Amino acid sequence: MYEEKCVAFKGSKEGISIYFNRDCEYVKLREQLIMKLEGAKRFFNGAKVISIQGKLLTEEEKDEIKEIIHSRFGMIMVEKDEEIKKKEMQASKRIFKGIEEGDTKFIRATIRSGQRIKFKGNMVIIGDINPGAEVVAEGNILVMGALRGLAHAGSSGNEKAFVAAFSLQPTQLRIADVIGRSPDNEPIKPMGPELALIKKGAVVIEPYLPNK
Repeated sequence: MYEEKCVAFKGSKEGISIYFNRDCEYVKLREQLIMKLEGAKRFFNGAKVISIQGKLLTEEEKDEIKEIIHSRFGMIMVEKDEEIKKKEMQASKRIFKGIEEGDTKFIRATIRSGQRIKFKGNMVIIGDINPGAEVVAEGNILVMGALRGLAHAGSSGNEKAFVAAFSLQPTQLRIADVIGRSPDNEPIKPMGPELALIKKGAVVIEPYLPNK
């Protein structure tokens, strides 16, 4: 007696697609899937399944199939939409490199205690940053006033970013993953504009000298 072919596998460089015949009942699909996987258990162990195609399954049926291929046969279910999401997440973690001429946000206000502002680019604050306030930018931070709060430039990992202010007295400075703090016991009021940047793996503060 001829047995209807209910399950087929299609391989690609991304992984394996499982195809279920639309004319087969779910019970038959399930039986044939288990039988085929049992027949080549070593081959399928650790294989990545990127899609289940063909017959439309209910959520319960699809969950059962995923449980069978993962728990019983060691296959990894990674559907294409999940792969796309993963790539989007990886892209979102890319380092912002436009610190010289990238997107820039201008804020004409004083950033007060309790406020936290983030931007995926450079940030110019025309005002002060008060103690207890936070400013985080993937690019540079320029404060045309007093910086007395927290500033984090190059937040996506760009160590070439800088923080500059007319009066640089931060509670904390951070560039990329490198943290620098103001002296706790000897607060020194700057005599003019200053620039904070990374040199030799540490955050250093130096006078801003435009003609240098």
